[in-house]
Amino acid sequence: MATNDESDIKFLDERLPLKSKFAYGFTNAANGMLSGLAISGALTLFYNVKLGLSEELIAIVWIVFAVWNALNDPLFGILQERTNTRIGRRIPYLRFGAPIYVLTFIICWYPFMGNSQMALFWNMLLVLFLVDSLYTMIGLITYTLPAEMTLTQEGRSNLSVFSIYLGAIGLIVAMIIPLILLDDTPGVIHPFFKPAMIIVGVVAGSIMFAASFFLVENEYARTEEPLGFFKSIVETFKNREFVIFEASNFFYILAYTTLTGSIYYFVPYVLGYSGFMASVPLVLVFAMIFGFSALANHFVKKYGLKKVYIVGLIASSVIFLLLLAVGRFEIPSLIVLAVLGMGFAPVALINGPLMSDVIDNDELLTGKRRETTYAGMNALVTKPSISIANAIFLAIISAFGFDNEIATQTPQAQFGIILGFTLVPAICLILAAIALKWYKLDGPEWFEKKKELNAIHLQKEKAYIAQLQKEGKISATYQKLYKDETDLTK
Repeated sequence: MATNDESDIKFLDERLPLKSKFAYGFTNAANGMLSGLAISGALTLFYNVKLGLSEELIAIVWIVFAVWNALNDPLFGILQERTNTRIGRRIPYLRFGAPIYVLTFIICWYPFMGNSQMALFWNMLLVLFLVDSLYTMIGLITYTLPAEMTLTQEGRSNLSVFSIYLGAIGLIVAMIIPLILLDDTPGVIHPFFKPAMIIVGVVAGSIMFAASFFLVENEYARTEEPLGFFKSIVETFKNREFVIFEASNFFYILAYTTLTGSIYYFVPYVLGYSGFMASVPLVLVFAMIFGFSALANHFVKKYGLKKVYIVGLIASSVIFLLLLAVGRFEIPSLIVLAVLGMGFAPVALINGPLMSDVIDNDELLTGKRRETTYAGMNALVTKPSISIANAIFLAIISAFGFDNEIATQTPQAQFGIILGFTLVPAICLILAAIALKWYKLDGPEWFEKKKELNAIHLQKEKAYIAQLQKEGKISATYQKLYKDETDLTK
């Protein structure tokens, strides 16, 4: 069990300041608000139902966007790895990128190219390009900071709990606002919707800016000579566990995007909910994710990341199939959605820590910390799955006769929504679980390598502090931090 294997390892990161954990969680909440609205299903619903852009053109937007969406992440990730400023490698992008992120988010909801089909097509494509570029810069940081802030599986799953509980606040806001203010009335935009988007943007940007003063980085990593651009890409794909994890993650992201995007269609058009009631299914899902995240964290300590993650994937797949069977019925659907939150709790908790282990494995292979490079390369694989998920769902509902100009859909169109909402995620989650079977960063042998990595970190930090002492730049705080760390290893 993980706790037995790690019980004799003492890590500085297990004593991560509470303020840093909260800062990380709130950063995820803020990022979740903006990305959940602009890059998930809300923007699709806004352009499709409210502005009248056809499902076919929106699907093309997502496919074209997939090219930039995949390429910009490796570019920005490697760029961040080569950044070295007084305040860090990651923090500058978060602190100074947040205001620009807010501006690009707000213009998503204010089309400026006209109302024709082609004008809306180009408008949606452009705002996606802009907002995703800023989301990439900040998302690379939030996805990989746990790999820098913590080292053990227990420490990372504990930090992930903060990410889920606080980060889910952002996701709930991002999903409830459209469900309430973007009802199923074609062409009519609620007067509070656009002002709400401005408020959400300003609040989220302020949170990210403030949190940047409390997040921590490995300072010594800034002194490492980065790999060249092409060598960085090659070395990443030499990491076998990265390739296996990405094969799984591609299908997981496709399933998760379908869930968070198509629920905007399932709730109003199938369940018939609008206004406040439209938020009820979503609250049920996330309430169960909240409630079972702590339990999932307990099982991680007992069984390790991999086993708990696979069980969560399989359980979620089965629940989606159950929802396919009862999706036409209101009360059974609500019950199954609540149970779906239970299945997704370990998946949401563990995905990030698994990637952190992949990054640790890379350090053993290359001798360098390359968090944002891995986040970028991860996006090269998974970002296309976001576009594919949206395109598949739109293709399915279009094939079953969905009409964005009417509020009440035919039974056939409703079945198409249910099919796209449930069957696609069910298949993808099973494929994600199968792919992870060959993932080996688990068990006693991996924990022994963790000990080796901890010793490497101590040596790197010792050399870094010695250099600072030589240059007369070391602060009393950092010197005390190092003393506490070395005391732990005695």
